[in-house]
Amino acid sequence: MRKIFNRTKIVATVGPASNTKEKLHELIVAGVDVFRLNFSHGNHKQHQEVINHIRDLNKTFKYNVSILQDLQGPKIRIGQVEDNGVEIVEGEELIITTEQEIVGTSKKVSTTYTGLTRDVKAGDTILIDDGNLEVRVFKVDGHEVYTKVVFGGILKSRKGMNLPDTAISEPSLTKKDRKDLEFGLENDVDWIAISFVRNPGDVQELKSIVKERGKVSKVVAKIERPEAIKNIDEIIKEADGTMVARGDLGVEIQMEDVPMHQKNIVKKCNESGKPVIIATQMMESMIENPRPTRAEANDVANAVMDGTDAVMLSAETASGKYPVQTIQHMTNIVRAVENSGNIYNKTYDPNLKDSEFASNMIVSSACNMAKDTKAKAIIAITYSGFTALQIARHRPESDIYAFTENKALLTSLNLVWGVKAFYFKPKESTNATFKYIEEFLEKEGYLRKGNIIINTAAMPFEAHKKTNMVKLSVIE
Repeated sequence: MRKIFNRTKIVATVGPASNTKEKLHELIVAGVDVFRLNFSHGNHKQHQEVINHIRDLNKTFKYNVSILQDLQGPKIRIGQVEDNGVEIVEGEELIITTEQEIVGTSKKVSTTYTGLTRDVKAGDTILIDDGNLEVRVFKVDGHEVYTKVVFGGILKSRKGMNLPDTAISEPSLTKKDRKDLEFGLENDVDWIAISFVRNPGDVQELKSIVKERGKVSKVVAKIERPEAIKNIDEIIKEADGTMVARGDLGVEIQMEDVPMHQKNIVKKCNESGKPVIIATQMMESMIENPRPTRAEANDVANAVMDGTDAVMLSAETASGKYPVQTIQHMTNIVRAVENSGNIYNKTYDPNLKDSEFASNMIVSSACNMAKDTKAKAIIAITYSGFTALQIARHRPESDIYAFTENKALLTSLNLVWGVKAFYFKPKESTNATFKYIEEFLEKEGYLRKGNIIINTAAMPFEAHKKTNMVKLSVIE
């Protein structure tokens, strides 16, 4: 069963509503390209079952569905509160203690973050439950933070806390993250998302662990802190991909600033040839309803028009009532934008001073040739994935088919805009290799006689980041 293929990829979070093998298959057929495993929830046994299901489906149906492990990071939460909810009232005091976990009341609650008293100072704002509740610090004494309620309401157990005015000293990789990371690396997950990134050093630390373990998992930097916005250029350069995590970001900074930051980050990632994901509340209403709102449809469409590589769903597919219908609606929205023709043929002038100038020049020429000749496809023969990424950066209207003998790329490239990857072994000569690829694509129904294709490759094939050949062919 051939799945629906859009150029903009769809990431779906797995949870109780979608973790069976049958449901995962339904989601794939509906349009899912990447499954996100959220390590803020579930245990290793549950995640292992999902990984096994995805791998079995890939093997049985020749899919290349990718696995994204999302590490929890230093998520700060309120402790348990009585009756699972107490009312805090505007103008009244609320003490937050780090000394021990207590059953919280409307006057005093505990927090999971023991470094709170070390990090906050008088005047800092603390937001609770995605910003629905707000308190302001007026004193720090020992293990207790004294605050005054600015916006009150019902405070429930285990709700998240955000500290938009505070430099958090907790490392981006927590003890829990390190244990979860070992599990992910043992299972050769394709992508690992690091939460609450502040600077490129956070990304470097995770990449160094991956390298030390002899693994090839790619790293996604989640942008959800004000410090990350300030260091965005360096973070994009260091990371293999970027996620605009609008939930926490929209609490940590002014929500009206999020749309422009989103567009700016997408633009920078496109220019860098790095995949970017737009996440959070894309089709939130479909947790409960069978159809998205018009505003949600516009949100998804705008992300596609901006040039994102992937749009991501969270609770909609993890715990919502309509996971498959959500994917179907998202697929239809994505396809409508892509059919409009407004997202293609971005141009970037290669920089003579860039160490990859020659490769970029070849790729740019290939994409221009594809545009001028209305080529059906651009073929990227790649070992590192570099050629495919650089072609995708130009957003050609032609299909992008990546051929590789690096099996890890088959699934990792499934996050990248427009790319469909195939495994192959290079033949004895360049011409024989191109002939094999053309015959394979024609046999599988991707090409037909008379189609123009543009071939690109690094010669020799195993060369990394050395795209140095382009060839135009007509299927005969």
